[in-house]
Amino acid sequence: MHARSLCLAVLGALALGAPALAQKTSVQAIEEYREMLQDGNPADLFEMKGQDLWSKKRGPKNASLEQCDLGKGPGVVKGAFVELPRWFADTGKVQDLESRLVTCMSTLQGIDPKEVIQGAWGKGERANTTALATWIASESKGLRMNLPQSQPQERVAYEVGKRLFFLRGGSHDFACASCHGEDGKRIRLQDLPKLTGNPGDGVGFSAWPAYRVSSGEMWSMQHRLNDCYRQQRFPEPIFASDATIALGVYMGVNAKGDKSAAPTIKR
Repeated sequence: MHARSLCLAVLGALALGAPALAQKTSVQAIEEYREMLQDGNPADLFEMKGQDLWSKKRGPKNASLEQCDLGKGPGVVKGAFVELPRWFADTGKVQDLESRLVTCMSTLQGIDPKEVIQGAWGKGERANTTALATWIASESKGLRMNLPQSQPQERVAYEVGKRLFFLRGGSHDFACASCHGEDGKRIRLQDLPKLTGNPGDGVGFSAWPAYRVSSGEMWSMQHRLNDCYRQQRFPEPIFASDATIALGVYMGVNAKGDKSAAPTIKR
C-alpha cells in the first residue's frame, strides 16, 4: 500500500474507532504505522541519491565531495552526523551538516552557495543538499549523539540557541518551547517531544532528516526548523542562518547520548 494511503487508512480507523484499534491509543497506532513503513521507507531513495552525489564529479571544478571534511577528517562520513553542528577552523564558524555541505560544494566543486541558500525546497542544489544530508545521516544511524562543546564558539552557539528556543514572538506569541518545552504535549494525533532535556532515541533532534508522508517530501533539519518558524508565524529564516544553526546546537547538545535514528519516517 502506498505510504499516503496507509496513513489515511490508519487515521481513518482512529477516527471511526475501528475494533482493531479500540484498545490502543492514537500514539500506539501511529507508532505501529511507522513500523510498518520502515522496511520501505522512501528515504532509502534519497540515501542512494546522496551517496551518488558524494562521489560524482560536478560543478565548475568537475570535482566530487570525497575530500569534504565534515569534522572527522577529509572524506570521513561515518560518525560525522552525530557530532554536528560543530566549529570549523577553516570557516571560523559553527556549522551544521547542511551549511558544511554548502561550504564543501563551493570550495571543492565551485557551486555557488546562492544556488542552495536562495533556492527552493525540493529543487535544484537545495534538493541535492537534502539528499546528501540524508545519506550522511544514515551512515551514523545507531551511533550516539555527541556534539562537541570544547570550543568557545560552540558554547556561545548553545547559549544563543537556548535563548532562541524560548523566545516568544509572532502573531501567536509562540516559541519553540510552546510545543517542545515540557512533557505531555501533542498536536493532533502526535505527541510532541520535549527538547529541553534528553528527548529519547529518535523522536527529536536525532530523527531528522526524515521522510514526511503527508507531503511526500524528504525534510532536513533546516527544513524542519523552517516549518516550525512558519507555524509560529515568524518570518522565514535564511537557509543555514546562524539562528537555525544555534538552535541545532542547543537541541543537539541536549540530545547527547541518544542513538541517531535518521533518516526516519514521519506522518
